[in-house]
Amino acid sequence: MSLTRRSFAGSLGTVLLLPGTLSAQQDPVLDAVRSTLYGSNAEFEQGMAFLVQRGNPDVVPALLTGMRYARRRSSDIVKVMQTLTGESIGQDWFDWMLWQEKNPQIVPHPSLIPFKREVLLGIDTNFDVFLKPKYLQRDKMKIRLEEIAWGGVNKDGIPSLDNPALIPAARADYLKDDDLVFGVSINGDERAYPLRIMGWHEMFNEVIGGVPVALAYCTLCGSGILFETQVPGRSKPLIFGSSGFLYRSNKLMFDRQTHSLWNQYTGKPVVGALVGSGIELKQRPVVITTWQSWKASHTKTKVLSMNTGHRRNYGSGVVYREYFASSELMFPALVDQSSHRQKDYVFAIRQFGAARAWPLDAFGRSRVINDAIANRPLVLIGNDEKRTVRAYERASHKFAASGSDLVDETGQKWTMTEEALVGPGGVELPRVAGHISYWFAWDNYLGDTATVYKR
Repeated sequence: MSLTRRSFAGSLGTVLLLPGTLSAQQDPVLDAVRSTLYGSNAEFEQGMAFLVQRGNPDVVPALLTGMRYARRRSSDIVKVMQTLTGESIGQDWFDWMLWQEKNPQIVPHPSLIPFKREVLLGIDTNFDVFLKPKYLQRDKMKIRLEEIAWGGVNKDGIPSLDNPALIPAARADYLKDDDLVFGVSINGDERAYPLRIMGWHEMFNEVIGGVPVALAYCTLCGSGILFETQVPGRSKPLIFGSSGFLYRSNKLMFDRQTHSLWNQYTGKPVVGALVGSGIELKQRPVVITTWQSWKASHTKTKVLSMNTGHRRNYGSGVVYREYFASSELMFPALVDQSSHRQKDYVFAIRQFGAARAWPLDAFGRSRVINDAIANRPLVLIGNDEKRTVRAYERASHKFAASGSDLVDETGQKWTMTEEALVGPGGVELPRVAGHISYWFAWDNYLGDTATVYKR
């Protein structure tokens, strides 16, 4: 199956063929939008005529849900949406979703909540834990209900790895030297998590170096972020999984204690009991690099075993092969491509009350970049071919590459570790947490509040 936006997101319309008849509702608008999926032909025609006569585009978000799954009626639904909006966008659900994102001033009719719940629970009744009506009110959410999209899998359909089996590097004969891994080191506890395995699971929950953490890997936005999961006010660490939902082509993860939905990119709860709690997960440093580089510099590392308890094809370059090779997105998200293509990689930092991104190709010209964020001097050392970037505070120093060494302005050599830069006399400059990401995710979530490095 080709993983382009039209063949994948559009094909999901054939999945949902729910039985049932249209029953009388208290709300004629809800009756009308339900007719897209559950009504007879006569009920559907009557419902669409009622919505046209009513003349309010506030039903378009609900009609978009009907359009996605009622394939045989989608062209008729589009005609109604065109009449209500005055737009001629065409027959593509993807393009209509982009239009919806551009028009946040259109507040959905209240019927969207019961209708969207009904549709999504028809896919998986387990979605009910995320979609409690009391949490779906507009003033209770940090994202727009109309932009939450089903990603094609059920709750936990992408299973997290919870305290998975690890093996010594010498036993990891399944790995190739150029396979990419997520490298983590906390308090001397060194771990490697190959992307070829994590792409099938997108989440692990672990304790590394005595610190409870979760790696949230959104394959669609190319972003693997390591979060601390022990948060103030809770006695036990949060445990995370994949909900099956997306928001602007970014996964919505959930915590198993409250079933709140979280934005994977920001580490903040966006739907559910924890919204308004003030909780924001703290990032920990993580690096993407090749297995060869990681095991050479971390001789005591352990690595994820292929015995995960799940049957998947963990071969090199298998998971999301076509998506990673394509320039297109699988799900809709607006993105400014005037300076960068939507799937160009950037290295992203959100620390010190600010956000800044460095295009990965900048490290092809210079592997050492002296820069700053929020007036905090940083040095970034990267390799665009390995998708590797590490960032550190640099105080008043200015660093440069000297062969394979890193030297300061006086020519003194510094050693790069996962926790700090170590200089003459053992002085240390701390590591700063960041992560790789596709440009579209950075631009979509932080484009208005962030800065971007330019040479």
